[in-house]
Amino acid sequence: MLKIDELKFDEKGLIPAVLIDRASKKVLMVAYMNRESLQISMEKGLACFYSRSRQELWLKGETSGNYMHIVSITADCDRDTLLVTVVPDGPACHLGTESCFNDPVWESDEIADFSLQGLMELIKGRKTDKKEGSYTTYLFEKGLDKILKKVGEESTEVIIAAKAEDKNETIYEIADLTYHVMVLMIEAGISLEDIFNELASRHVIDHKVKQEKMTQ
Repeated sequence: MLKIDELKFDEKGLIPAVLIDRASKKVLMVAYMNRESLQISMEKGLACFYSRSRQELWLKGETSGNYMHIVSITADCDRDTLLVTVVPDGPACHLGTESCFNDPVWESDEIADFSLQGLMELIKGRKTDKKEGSYTTYLFEKGLDKILKKVGEESTEVIIAAKAEDKNETIYEIADLTYHVMVLMIEAGISLEDIFNELASRHVIDHKVKQEKMTQ
C-alpha cells in the first residue's frame, strides 16, 4: 500500500480524484483532494474533497445525503491522480443525475458504445414505451410465462452447445440466454445492481471462509 507522502500533489497541494461506481464502473465525477481531505476520506470511508472555489474541505453528501462510500483508492502510474471506487448513496452530480458526465461531445461512427446497463435501459424502454414489431415488446405483452419458457429454452440451447464443445455456438447461446434473463429481470423488477450486490456479498463470505481456513 502506498503512503500519502508517496503521492504527487500539485503546487497547490491538490491531487485530482476520479470517482467511479463500483457496480457499473461508470465515471461519476472528478474533484480534488488535499492531504487532509484524503486522510479524512480514508478514515471515514467517505469521499471528502477540497473545494477550490470555496477553499475549504467538502465531505460529499454532507448536505444532500448522497454520500460516496469508498471501496478503494488507487493511484495511477505517475502517482499524481487517484481513482476512487465508490458505492454511491444517490446522484453524484449537483444537477441530480447519476454522473456529472452526460453531454456527448463526439461519438465514433465505427465503434459502438455498449454496456449491460445500456442494454437493460433499452429493454426497459421496450416495456414502458411499446414498439410495434419489437420482439422484446412482444415478450412483455405475452407475460411472465412466455418469458420463463424462453429462459428455459435458451438454457437448454446453452447446455447442448457446451456439450458439443462448440465454443462459438456456446457464446451465441449464452448471449441469447443473457438477453432473455435480462428481460425476466425487468419483468420482475430486478436490477443489475441487485445481482452485483448479491455476487459481491458472496465474494466477501467466500473470502472470510478462506481466511478462517488458513488460520485453523
